Amino acid sequence: MFEQKDTEFITLSRFVLDEQKWHKEATGDLSILLSSLQVACKFVESIVRKAGLVGMLGEEGSVNVQGEGQKKLDVLANKLFIQSLKSSGCVAYMVSEENKDVIIVEPKSECDKNAKYCVAFDPIDGSSNIDTGINVGTIFGVFRMKEDAKNPEDSFLVSGNNIIVAGYCMYGSSCNLVITLGNNNVNGFTLNPSLGEFILTHPNIRTPEHGDTYSINEGKYTKWDEATKAYIDFLKLHQEGGKTYASRYIGSMVADVHRTLMSGGIFAYPVDSENTNGKLRTLYESFPMAFLCEQAGGKATTGAKRVLDIVPRSIHDRCPIFLGSKENVETVEEFFEIYSNNLTPAFR
Repeated sequence: MFEQKDTEFITLSRFVLDEQKWHKEATGDLSILLSSLQVACKFVESIVRKAGLVGMLGEEGSVNVQGEGQKKLDVLANKLFIQSLKSSGCVAYMVSEENKDVIIVEPKSECDKNAKYCVAFDPIDGSSNIDTGINVGTIFGVFRMKEDAKNPEDSFLVSGNNIIVAGYCMYGSSCNLVITLGNNNVNGFTLNPSLGEFILTHPNIRTPEHGDTYSINEGKYTKWDEATKAYIDFLKLHQEGGKTYASRYIGSMVADVHRTLMSGGIFAYPVDSENTNGKLRTLYESFPMAFLCEQAGGKATTGAKRVLDIVPRSIHDRCPIFLGSKENVETVEEFFEIYSNNLTPAFR
């Protein structure tokens, strides 16, 4: 017979308020902002789950600033996040994968004029997988507005060390929101649809120091630089305890990183001959995931440089990334040191 255990159910809202108590200087604005983010995630999750039933699959017929075809869900999710963050009254500027320029939030009240946060987000990461039912997700990072900024872009064109909150929400068989507020602490919450609340289910996530899986699109092997080729060849031939490395690649960054974060190993999206600066966007994909990974005890590198030390040149800048277990990433760095004379400009 099933026996109910005594469990303390901690919602995301309560978790954030408990964290706020540790900061005497806190105004509560960040808590309100995080509440707006989780509301947007709930909206998107409900739409993703019934997309096939309400005609939300397929192309919108437009392209975004990246030149990529927009799915119907891309457009709708983007609107939901923009509207939810605007309503918080705590956000001054936003950057979205789907918008060419910085989104400037016009204050609706005197209180809104004191908004001091900037949010960068990818509303639907992996949207090309939507029509086939593969997990997709939202990625976000929060920055403080730069006090001496001369224009809105200045608050975003800073190193990843300036990020203060990062997270992602994965939509699939369950809806998981993983978030860090720094302090070497990453926590995972699962949406209970009957309650409409994110419940803490994975407290204090720590990435294993070593893992035996790798996640990379091997179809681009012939287009990689020599360091990446040599590293992947090493993984295929190397054995530890009689076991070889296993390849696990979904093709949706949120899903691949989530597995890597929880189980260990490495996720990689390197440069190739078609994407000489990398494919993933620095500000709203690489920075948040790198910050999460480091806060969970892992590492994130371009191969030659720590990802969070990058200063993007534009809001839609790109960079290569290898992230995951500390020991696995350090092995990547060793290979890139060996092949340092043959690296593409993205690494120098």
